[in-house]
Amino acid sequence: MKQIPRHVKTLLKSKSNCYCIIVPVINEGRQIRLQLKEMSNFSDKIDIIIADGGSTDDSLDVNYLKSCNVRVLLTKNDKGKLSAQLRMAYSFALEEGYEGIITIDGNGKDSIDSIPIFIEKLADGYDMIQGSRFVLGGDAVNTPKTRLLAIKLLHIPFISMIAGFKYTDTTNGYRGYSKKYLEYPGLEPFRDIFDTYELLAYLSVKAPMLGLKVCEVPVTRSYPVSGKVPTKISPIKGNLLLIKILWNLAFGKYNP
Repeated sequence: MKQIPRHVKTLLKSKSNCYCIIVPVINEGRQIRLQLKEMSNFSDKIDIIIADGGSTDDSLDVNYLKSCNVRVLLTKNDKGKLSAQLRMAYSFALEEGYEGIITIDGNGKDSIDSIPIFIEKLADGYDMIQGSRFVLGGDAVNTPKTRLLAIKLLHIPFISMIAGFKYTDTTNGYRGYSKKYLEYPGLEPFRDIFDTYELLAYLSVKAPMLGLKVCEVPVTRSYPVSGKVPTKISPIKGNLLLIKILWNLAFGKYNP
């Protein structure tokens, strides 16, 4: 039985594409508005779905979303963080019959012009497409040094070892999944155990383990030169949580 957070669904337009792009957000302010305006240029190729964690900053005004050709606003009113938002949105996408899903953060860090690359890979039959700023053609702009070290020295090698696939970027939420993968027998991604950032790591390791088609594509992820870093992961508590998730992965805690 699927465990999906309680939420409100606000339909803004009908389905018009076989793929969708899911944007998890919470209080992203001006950044999400600028991002959606840019994403609207691809709305003839992919349907836009907002997975809101409970924003209170009025950035997701329905009329503005309509002007950006957003298809639906899903608003979580239950416990949980990012993984709960994703469970909510992935469940909706599968129920609507989408053949593939792309996920992109809503904080304006990622290269919108990379969307067609993900669409192409989904059409080519790939089941897990990881966006990477570290492959040829990708770019990591102003990544905080401590974060870069943690990604390169801990997260990437650990996830790659468990998965049996040599990833170059594993914390990046810019990625794509096939319907086949999310509905694969025994995967069971719609469980309450996926509450914070567990689902991203779990889906990274399971696709190669199941023998599905996995690839990386080049993307750009840009951090501002100065000011607050656009992230929901705190420097100490957040990174400790990521280490805990890696530990649980290694010991199979998230397996059904």
